[in-house]
This record gives sequence, C-alpha cells and structure tokens, in this order.
Amino acid sequence: MRRYWFGDIDGSECTPAQGDEDRILERCDTIREKVDATFVPLSVDEACTCGFFADREEYLARLRSVTIRDARKKILEAFSEGDAELIQMVRMLDEMDEVVNLLTEKAGEWYLVKNPGFSRKYKSMSAKRMVGVMKKERGPLGKICAEIDGLSNHRAALMRDISKRTDAVMPNCSALVGGLVAARLMERAGGLSNLAGLPASTIQVLGAEGALFTHLRAGSPPPKHGIIFQHRRVHNAPRNVRGKVSRAVAGKLAIAAKIDYYRGELDPEFIERAQARIDVVGEKE
Repeated sequence: MRRYWFGDIDGSECTPAQGDEDRILERCDTIREKVDATFVPLSVDEACTCGFFADREEYLARLRSVTIRDARKKILEAFSEGDAELIQMVRMLDEMDEVVNLLTEKAGEWYLVKNPGFSRKYKSMSAKRMVGVMKKERGPLGKICAEIDGLSNHRAALMRDISKRTDAVMPNCSALVGGLVAARLMERAGGLSNLAGLPASTIQVLGAEGALFTHLRAGSPPPKHGIIFQHRRVHNAPRNVRGKVSRAVAGKLAIAAKIDYYRGELDPEFIERAQARIDVVGEKE
C-alpha cells in the first residue's frame, strides 16, 4: 500500500484521508517518518483518476492550503520557544541604550549653552547624575530630561527582566557569566540552538566581528574577546592572562549552551567545576 498526504492507494483501491487539515498534517508527519527508498511519487493525474480531486486546480488549491497551515504551525512553534522573546528583549535593550545615550548627550550640550560655567562639573559627572541635575531646569529642557530619566528607569527594569528570563531559558550559561551577558551572546548567535552548535573559538569572539574581519583582511592582531569581555572574570583579569581567561570562559560556555539546549536544567556540579577551572586560569601568570 502506498500512502500519500491525501489518501492511500492499494492496487486499484483508493482510500481518501479522513479528518481536517490538522489530521492531515499529523498523517504527513507519520508518512515522513516512514519514507524510504521504496517510496513511489504520485502524479497529479493519478490522484485525480483515483477520485481524490476533480482536477489539477483542486489538487493544487488543497495542497497550498495544507502547506500554508503547516508553515503557520511551525512558525508558532518556533516563536513559542523562550529564546525567541529573549532575543527581542535584548534588541530592545540595545535600542534603548542608544536612545538614552544620544538624548543625554544632546541634553548636556543644550544645558551647557544655558549654563557655560557648568562645563567642568559636566566632564566628571556620570550621565545618570547629569540627567538628575538637568531635569530640575524649568521649561522644555527639564521636561525632556525627566523623560530621559524615566526611560533610563525602564531600561534598568528591562535589564532585570532579561536576567530573570535568561535564568529560565539558559540556566547554565546564566549561572556561568550572568544573565545579561548570556542573553547577549544568545542574541548575537541567533538563538539558543545556534549558540549550542558554535565552537568555543567562535563564542569567544562573538560581538568582535569587525576586529576579526580586520585581522583576516589586513593582518592586524586577532581579537581576544567579544561580548564575553563584559563578564567580570574577563575584564577584571590581568592583561597578560586575559586571552587565556577568555578562552576558558568560552570553552565552558560552549558546554553550558549544549546542556541548556538539550537538557534545559541547571547542572550545579558542572557550574562548580567550570568556575573553579576559570579561577585557576585567571590566577596563572
């Protein structure tokens, strides 16, 4: 008996598939699992002769409807994964960073025009504190700075939400390098499945693609780290061992990403061994 998405053919006997399109899709999954070298493709004319369809146009219309439903189902499944929303959250955070920094810079230039004597304090003051001073100004500048301050607070809240979501989606990577760094690595890789498939050498330089291409094109020194430089174990390491620490962190992240993708649960013993190994590398001179 030959099985197809629309029905079965056993010699001269034709049996149409029963049920709605969801049942047909389940049938397709079953058939796909059993396809082997003996599978015989069926022509549209034969399907019409068996009485499954009146003509070629009806066959194509029904096939189109079933395949579109299958595509929608797979898209919904893909976006229901936790990393899909986490990627968008990280991208939103990056956009908010750019907006807050740009608006703070422009507001500072505006404030200095009104208060030229403030220039010395401006250079030594943090952006957050600077906005706090400027929002006390009367008029449109003060109102705009109040909005910048509010946006900064929303950004801080989003960072906390990202860290919490990362703890759930990729607990081992989050425990190893922190939720925000792990989320940024996953976003740059394009998803947890992609990150789990990357070698440690690639994870090490994720986010430093520009420097890597310059190295390949012009022969400049290769980058030692990318996004993982944001992790305290890397940026606090002495310069002479920073590259080794980066490699060690990337190596453990490559393992952690695979555990997160295939098992999806925290492995405390692995984290303890990984942290100890990174500490040993960081202590070497």
